[in-house]
Amino acid sequence: MSKAVRKPNPEEQAVLESLQVRIAEPHELKRCHQLLDEHHYLGSPKPVGERLYYVVTDAQGQWRAVLIFAAAAKHLKARDQWIGWTDAQREKRLALVVNNIRFLLVPGQTFPNLGTKSLRLALSRISSDWQTKYGHPVLVVETFVDPEQFCGTVYTANGWEELGQTDGSGRHQRDYYVRHDKPKRLLVRELCSHARRSLPAEHLKPTLALVEAKVGVRSRHTVKEIKSLLELLRGVPDYRKKIGPYPLGSLLAIYLLAVLCGAPRGSKDLAKFARKLSQRQRRALGIRQRQGRYPAPSQPTCWRLLEEISGTHLEQALLQVQERLRGPAPQDELIAMDGKEPNHGGGHSVLTALCVPSQYYLASAVVDTKTNEIPVAQKLFPDLDLKGRFVSLDALHTQTQTARDIVLEGGGDYLLTVKDNQLKLHQNIEKRLPAPKADFPSLAANAHGVSHFRVRKEP
Repeated sequence: MSKAVRKPNPEEQAVLESLQVRIAEPHELKRCHQLLDEHHYLGSPKPVGERLYYVVTDAQGQWRAVLIFAAAAKHLKARDQWIGWTDAQREKRLALVVNNIRFLLVPGQTFPNLGTKSLRLALSRISSDWQTKYGHPVLVVETFVDPEQFCGTVYTANGWEELGQTDGSGRHQRDYYVRHDKPKRLLVRELCSHARRSLPAEHLKPTLALVEAKVGVRSRHTVKEIKSLLELLRGVPDYRKKIGPYPLGSLLAIYLLAVLCGAPRGSKDLAKFARKLSQRQRRALGIRQRQGRYPAPSQPTCWRLLEEISGTHLEQALLQVQERLRGPAPQDELIAMDGKEPNHGGGHSVLTALCVPSQYYLASAVVDTKTNEIPVAQKLFPDLDLKGRFVSLDALHTQTQTARDIVLEGGGDYLLTVKDNQLKLHQNIEKRLPAPKADFPSLAANAHGVSHFRVRKEP
């Protein structure tokens, strides 16, 4: 016969009805840790990344419980199968899952239903609190229950689902796990309807997409691939007199990996990208060991690289690596030249030449603020193999000297844009070249006073 569960008496019921949960104030964190160190079997945690501390109080303000929610475990096979997301999705969307890493009912004040009510109050507000503090909600919460210590009734009473046991490892640092051989029961709960459907979706809702943007990009290149890239970069002359743990080839290889991964490449972004490289990848990059680990370069180190490296030497190295990885430049593709302003951090505009549609990089040049793209493009032509190729530029470059340089000096053909501010040329094109009949983009272009014309060199 099962033992009857005691119900709260009237006084305890009154306390339950008066319970409130709030985020712990900064000055209260010390008390939270003291209580956990004294009364929780795991002691006080050292959470990494995003986290929230909650305090549950009664009508008199007396503390009844402490809860901490923090970053979810990076790898949980049962959880990941339950959600159904891919490894790439998990890596970018893991911040939408949180872990209840500590839950303590203050000793000497416990009674039936106190834990259940405290947890329910915290779960009712955690997603909105996360939104307020970190700019995004959370969709799923997880926790671990030690089967030797607890039954987990307080969780199952709140609708949590048990997925099985963990493999017996625990996080000690941001990317460092230690095996303790004490598997825990894994329980999870959706915080909103269809949460499991949202997490593995092809595209996140706009309210959730910020999470992916904040995560950034991680390199998945193998040690062998990284070492191969490093060999091509070691010949670039170093601009430094004193070399610390980061040889120049190592820094350039990190930059190149960021390029290959499509990651942002400002100094702050490069440092963030480097921190995501594994210890094995950092070792393959030739980074020198410090205190038993291979460090990642800081933002100032990346900034100095971008400021002081020779642009010519860097471009030569990148072109060599690109040819090693992708083969020679495709000769049957259009060469598109276009100038772009940097998205972040200011700086000069850069004129870049690419093969389209392959996006094979050919060359680039900085556009000084005292001039514009026209003379920069004309100086770039001799560095490109234009013979028999079409070169596309925007309306700024639609002028005689540029066309002459492409045809007579480079042996290529040009594809230029004419707007109605070049009225006579625009009218002549309209008279001589009939507009395409059913091409929507061309109709839209003509509606805005834009014509495109292609001129082949005379035989």
